[in-house]
Amino acid sequence: MNLTLAIGLFLLALFIAGIIGNKVIKIPDILLYILLGIILSRFLDESKVIEVAGEIGLVLLFFLLGKKFSADKLLSNSKKVWKGGILDVILGIVITAGISYLFGLKMVESLIVGGIVYATSSSITAKLLEDKNRTEDKESDFMLLILIFEDLIAPILVTVLIGLSGDGLTAKDFFFIIFKIALLAGIAIFFSKFVFTKIEPILKEIRQDDVFIVMIAGIALTYGGIAVMLGLSEVIGAFLAGMMLSELSIKDKIEKVALPVRNIFLPFFFLNFGLHIELTNEIPYAGLLIVLLIWSLIHKLLVGYFGGQWYGLPRRYSLKAGLSLTQRGEFSVIIAGIATGELKTFASLYILAIAIIGTILFQFAPRLNKLIVEKVKEKQA
Repeated sequence: MNLTLAIGLFLLALFIAGIIGNKVIKIPDILLYILLGIILSRFLDESKVIEVAGEIGLVLLFFLLGKKFSADKLLSNSKKVWKGGILDVILGIVITAGISYLFGLKMVESLIVGGIVYATSSSITAKLLEDKNRTEDKESDFMLLILIFEDLIAPILVTVLIGLSGDGLTAKDFFFIIFKIALLAGIAIFFSKFVFTKIEPILKEIRQDDVFIVMIAGIALTYGGIAVMLGLSEVIGAFLAGMMLSELSIKDKIEKVALPVRNIFLPFFFLNFGLHIELTNEIPYAGLLIVLLIWSLIHKLLVGYFGGQWYGLPRRYSLKAGLSLTQRGEFSVIIAGIATGELKTFASLYILAIAIIGTILFQFAPRLNKLIVEKVKEKQA
């Protein structure tokens, strides 16, 4: 099959899945894209076209989210989110590893499971925030900062787990990752303050949208690619690239030209996500799977509820944040790649189940949050 035909068929398949999700069975198109990827995995071992297209969509998604945060806003809000981030690490990695160890897994296996359970899916959560018009809600900034905190911790965690699994880990490796993160953020802040604000008059002179989007996509992909080259997540690079342009007066034009491109490519990311989920007829560690699915919901509910209040949100918004952070995704898949044998199958089943449960819970979070708040008020009265 030639490349043009392949891309056309993939786009039509994604279109049909989206229509079915939105019009027929009323579930998020994200889930159907993932399920479509699982179905296609029976026929495709991998597809570089889908992977690259998905990466472009993911980078533009977080580039546009980063555009909402100026360097000053990011720094000031980070001071308020770190407590929630540390709580997330303790509950997600340490407590989960302890539960897994009690179920008979070895220590390294338990830590791998902790890594799989730890990180909320940045891509699914960010996409749902936009789809449900919640990006301007009071809890959305807190949620996005928790996602970024997790995306900073995740590469460190992956390095540690690979080292513990046998490839070796030194203090030098650990601190080198911290240095690379600080360097990437420092360069982004420099460009935001001293470069793009100076050349804004030149950018305003670019009237052709086709030329403008080439520049915007180039900035987003280049900085995302630099992050990957440094062994970090492209999500971090893309977010910081968006932050570089956050103080410009042409932000609306940036969003106008970038959104259509993002919307074409982003579904490929979820399709590729599904392609990498491995399923079998057997369910290994079934008891642990059930316990961790329940614990996963409790874990993020606690992070949202207490972390949100430490951030400065009222209780009702903190609760809604917790109800909206339960889906796991891309970093869970990456860490699952370290696992072997039955543990790898277990990881795939967990990721699929919690992605579905979390996405559906996100849909009902505002309504469920309102119901809980009303019940509490009745009892207090």
